[in-house]
Amino acid sequence: MILASGMLNMKIAQFIIITLCTLSATCMESCLQEQLRLKGQVRLLELQVKLQQIKIQNLLQERELQLMDRGDEQIVIDLGDKRSYADCAEIYNEGHKRSGFYKIKPIQSTSPFSVFCDMSEGGGWTVFQRRSGGIENFNRNWTDYKNGFGDFVSAKGEYWIGNDNLHCLTLQGDYTLRIDLLDFEGQRRFAQYKSFKVDDEQSSYQMSCGDYTGTAGDSLAGGFNAEVEWWASHNGMKFSTRDRDNDNYEGHCAEEDKGGWWYNRCHSANLNGLYYKGPYTSQTDDGIVWYTWHGWWYSLKYVAMKIRPANFEPNVV
Repeated sequence: MILASGMLNMKIAQFIIITLCTLSATCMESCLQEQLRLKGQVRLLELQVKLQQIKIQNLLQERELQLMDRGDEQIVIDLGDKRSYADCAEIYNEGHKRSGFYKIKPIQSTSPFSVFCDMSEGGGWTVFQRRSGGIENFNRNWTDYKNGFGDFVSAKGEYWIGNDNLHCLTLQGDYTLRIDLLDFEGQRRFAQYKSFKVDDEQSSYQMSCGDYTGTAGDSLAGGFNAEVEWWASHNGMKFSTRDRDNDNYEGHCAEEDKGGWWYNRCHSANLNGLYYKGPYTSQTDDGIVWYTWHGWWYSLKYVAMKIRPANFEPNVV
């Protein structure tokens, strides 16, 4: 009798253990299925966010193209004198998302000045150079490049912000340089550089830049070929104009190539050169050149050089 009772208790215990194991396995399977379902939902949401970001970016780019097509329409945006902005990144994060000309005043600038703020490509870009039609003469002297020149009100306005202003801007911190390029066939490329900086006039506005990324090739730092970097790189070069020769060439690069620039011996990029319409012939390669895209004998249709703080985080509100 006692033996039978013991066997019954053992069977009951075995039944309970089996039942518990079955329930445990079922729960674990349910948990795993729920985890997989939630992971799937997260991936779907991430994909939807990326698609929305791409859609927003495309809309911003379309708006920039519309701005370019407006010709001489003025797009000056007055924010009043309640506060000053160090650059376009501050303006963007203050809630002003429309591209146009704004007043900024870097920390060490003596007075505010106008600059085009490009609110596409993530927003907050301060454009310090733009070529868009060949109306403005960029073959200028040292003083003009020091102070700046051009059209600071029109949607297609061509200008140079001024080396003093550019120095004050990049003195504020670590800036990323982005160069947007457009050819006469409607193709677009860009080049981006870390740690862009321009020194003061006493240092002849010497320029430095860091690592390259992009689709246009590394013409600014000569990284496309290590064997030619010693003469093709503009990184570390002083600024030269037709009346101030600071290049490493026995001749005079700025005089030969018709623009103010950080010439070496002489260039693989000449974005302040003469405005030709695509392929050109000349005694020297004096067009708007980006060698790693179209070589020395093709002059680009549109160029914009712009900077933004490297630690910029767009305020989406």
